[in-house]
Amino acid sequence: MSGAGAEVFFQPWTTPFGAPPFGAWTPADFGPAFERALAEHRRELADIGAQTAPPDFENTILALERAGRPLGRIAALFDHQTSTQAGPEFDALEREIAPRLARHQVEYRADAGLFARVEAVYARREALGLDAEAQRLVERHRIEFIRAGAMLDASGKDRLRAVMEALADVFTRFRQNVMADERRAALVLENEADLEGLSPELRAAAAADAEARGLPGKWVISVSRSSVEPFLQASTRRDLRQIVFEAFTRRGDAGATDNKPLIAEILRLRAERAHLLGFDTYADYALSDTMAGTLAAAEGLLLRVWAPALRRADEERADMQALIDAEGGGFPLAAWDWRFYAEKVRRERFALDEAGLKPYFQLDLMIEAVQDVAGRLFGLSFVLRDDLPRPHPDVRIWEVRDRGETPLGLFYGDYFARPGKRSGAWMSSLRVPHGLDGGEGPIVTNTCNFVKPAPGRPALLSLNDARTLFHEFGHGLHGLLSRAHYPSLSATNVALDFVELPSQIYEHWLLRPEVLRRFARHAETGETLPEALIARIQAARHFNQGFTSVEMIASALVDLAYHRLPDPAGLDAEAFERDTLAALGMPAEIAMRHRSPHFAHIFDGDFYAAGYYAYLWAEVLDADGFQAFVEAGDPFDADVADRLRRFIYEPGNSADPAELYRQFRGRDPGVEPLLAGRGLLSAG
Repeated sequence: MSGAGAEVFFQPWTTPFGAPPFGAWTPADFGPAFERALAEHRRELADIGAQTAPPDFENTILALERAGRPLGRIAALFDHQTSTQAGPEFDALEREIAPRLARHQVEYRADAGLFARVEAVYARREALGLDAEAQRLVERHRIEFIRAGAMLDASGKDRLRAVMEALADVFTRFRQNVMADERRAALVLENEADLEGLSPELRAAAAADAEARGLPGKWVISVSRSSVEPFLQASTRRDLRQIVFEAFTRRGDAGATDNKPLIAEILRLRAERAHLLGFDTYADYALSDTMAGTLAAAEGLLLRVWAPALRRADEERADMQALIDAEGGGFPLAAWDWRFYAEKVRRERFALDEAGLKPYFQLDLMIEAVQDVAGRLFGLSFVLRDDLPRPHPDVRIWEVRDRGETPLGLFYGDYFARPGKRSGAWMSSLRVPHGLDGGEGPIVTNTCNFVKPAPGRPALLSLNDARTLFHEFGHGLHGLLSRAHYPSLSATNVALDFVELPSQIYEHWLLRPEVLRRFARHAETGETLPEALIARIQAARHFNQGFTSVEMIASALVDLAYHRLPDPAGLDAEAFERDTLAALGMPAEIAMRHRSPHFAHIFDGDFYAAGYYAYLWAEVLDADGFQAFVEAGDPFDADVADRLRRFIYEPGNSADPAELYRQFRGRDPGVEPLLAGRGLLSAG
């Protein structure tokens, strides 16, 4: 029985665009809301399965598309709030609800009567006169049923249900352990000596963080990447760099929040799931429904880039060790030294350093930049809406308009780190756009964890932060621009190794001189980024790419290594990670971008499991794809931009992704632009 507050989830929202009325419910309302929504969805599914009319597209496939809308609405909001406003109440609810949702999903997809109806429609799909998108919808529903165990016998379905419930529970515990560690400070700085080398902006942000934690007069470096990396680049205190680096890399690695036993359990359950579904390993299962298609294809791409990346990283290490020796340092380069000495080398070689660049990359102006690029490419405009309910005071909301005054949807930007917010950056949809039954417009969120400035100061971004902003906005455009007719084919509901293409290709516009000249302006002087500095940024674009490539590809290769195990029973995650990296020749001075105990991409859910390689796979596409603008001689060429919108951002999963790319580019992609973009051609 639903509580009074839970009713809001089932009523039409009269806010503009049907925006969620944040503040109209409490965390306690989610429990009864889920209970009612699950019951309603079960009734809808039972009605579909109990029909006496022969299965057809309308009474089966479209009926499945229409079913469960309140459940989808509630789940999207719950996921958003548990990721951005976690605390004891939400943590307890998540531990209770996650297994129930997993059980419901398995029961739904394993229902023999429903699957029989889907199979019947699939068998007649060509005779039904369906258009290409409707046929694609039938095929995808059938695939989802099969991948969820619809073809198993009763005992297999029972066991799969138990496995999925157990996985949901372990995912939740893994995520909550990482978030618990991230709520703690990486380092509390006590005095001026602890601040040596830090910029005024970083000092002010660290003081504000300390104040918020009840530590006035001190400074806090959190475990957010946007706080840790500037500290590691700037701090002259090698002892403190080591403390911060180890706190950052050891999240989820010890004590009450030790995730290593959970990793072993996740891998064991995933392997059992794969075996139940007829696959040798979980990697085989996961990759069978991707563009790569096979473990060999995914791993082959990674290894092709791994070798030149290692060679380049070795050159970078030698440069930094030479600098340490020339300064009389008397120690070998360590992992907590890399960013500090890389900055020194970059400063020497290119007269460029992060502290000098940051004042030119103001968050507010970079937000203007991402929106302006969307306007020039796709005809979008953004109008700030202060009249809509916000999930948190820091969140900004824009109404998005398409080609003039046509309302398209809403975009929420939540940019600053805070306690209770999951680390990293991501895009999510509170509502996907579709055309079914009159359609609905998109409501899209971007969540980041940039360092919040002291009051009255502008938020400044590193180049990596600015790249993250462009990346997540690219995902946001994918969610905003989708024109797929059916909800389950809409927006980012695409193949794992295609989903990063719209985000990664958008990153290319960040460092375009046309963009920098307009939006990179000094926070104190208002000076536009000088042409000489733009030239040095372009000249340094390949700098440290050995390090960047190695830390990312190592994570992807370890991910595949975990998930290619046919029997992970008794796995020691720490030893497995160490041994796998040793076999790959991983430099001791470089850590994985995501060490296993906090590798949320692959261990707090299934989406990127055996799929972290997708970032590099999509980079092949994005590097090759941006070449279309280069070949046109204009980064805003109207014809290329139109194809990019029609074939990459708009279709969702309404067509085969490889064919969509061919329609955009006129051919299949090549890997050479990726190697060139990372500066690795000469290292290969």
